[in-house]
Amino acid sequence: MLEPRLTALLDRAGDLARQAAGLLVRMQGEQLAVTRKDLRDVVTAADLASERLVIEGLRQLTPQAAILSEEAGFSGSSDAPRWIIDPLDGTVNYASGLPWFSVTLAYQEAGRTVLGLTHAPLAGLVARYAEGSVATVDGKQAMVSGTANLADAVVSICLTSHYTEEETERTSAVIARLAGLCRGVRVIVSGGLEMSLVAAGRLDAFVGLKADIVSHAAAIPLVRAAGGRVTTVTGADSRDEDLEKVVSNGLIHEELLRAIRGA
Repeated sequence: MLEPRLTALLDRAGDLARQAAGLLVRMQGEQLAVTRKDLRDVVTAADLASERLVIEGLRQLTPQAAILSEEAGFSGSSDAPRWIIDPLDGTVNYASGLPWFSVTLAYQEAGRTVLGLTHAPLAGLVARYAEGSVATVDGKQAMVSGTANLADAVVSICLTSHYTEEETERTSAVIARLAGLCRGVRVIVSGGLEMSLVAAGRLDAFVGLKADIVSHAAAIPLVRAAGGRVTTVTGADSRDEDLEKVVSNGLIHEELLRAIRGA
């Protein structure tokens, strides 16, 4: 049973995520200032506006907590509970007018994620996680798919413009390998959203070979609570700080890992 303190925090953080998502939807129709960040990656005025809204709200909710955010970086004590947030996961999609973006919030105590939220307004998805009690997507219990064979699976994989040449070649090799083995391979590039789709049973797997902590921390425990697995390519459980995130319904996981290694 979720303790009242965390119940209130989950609800109020959910309100913040909803407000930030609403702000993003409103701003997407405007002429946005877009700034180059790394290689061809970008940051928009909406990233920064959403970040300000979320950080200010979280500081009111939990003044003692540290915050790690996509653009602002880390603030607070390393010994304190912390929020890990991506105020706009899927910026390139967003800046192009596409619907595949989200706001993600994870709250950690003693290095463990106890609350997670992913709000993807135009994809119509809200995922909520609270340790030991809540694991839902759109108000329904999160449950991974029953797909038992890689040949029947739809898998998303991250390939972005800020990958180095070596990272692009590695990811492209995995895509080419999976394309011949899966029912479908998709490149969406909004990790929190994609992992939540795995937790909901709408995607069978997601592969991120350079997965940042801010986009994925909220959804890792959600996938596991839904019956799925999140590992590195070696098969070890993936931690927040690990770059490799191989996410699946569990049933196809070993077959998926073999395919990736074979690439």
